[in-house]
Amino acid sequence: MFLPRLAGRTLLPTQRLLFTNKSARAFLSTETKKAIEGAIESAPVVLFMKGTPEFPKCGFSRATIGILGYEGIDPNKFKAFNVLDDAELREGIKEFTQWPTIPQLFVNKEFIGGCDVIVSMSKSGELTSVFEEADVLVPKDQLD
Repeated sequence: MFLPRLAGRTLLPTQRLLFTNKSARAFLSTETKKAIEGAIESAPVVLFMKGTPEFPKCGFSRATIGILGYEGIDPNKFKAFNVLDDAELREGIKEFTQWPTIPQLFVNKEFIGGCDVIVSMSKSGELTSVFEEADVLVPKDQLD
């Protein structure tokens, strides 16, 4: 089970914000769920975004990629998935995490949150701690 973080706190299932727009809710297919789980397991840091890291297609995805670069994520431990290439993935990831927006960041298979959470965690220093604990930063001896 993935527990999202919000402003530095892990939310328990009973504390999660529930988005109950039933008309927009679809049922996640087994195939899409397996594809999402496979994507999440494909690298220690996984980002579902609009566009690619080189060419983000929205400001929130661009901001998140900028923060990951600023934090020093090791490119060998990072993988991004463009949700604009697959409508089922785009809607499926939202249902999978019960988080309504994209981008969505995972670290070691744990859902961290969207752009707003990433910005907040970066400002507080918590994101650096998460990345250090996960050992996903470029080693200091390789900087420069």
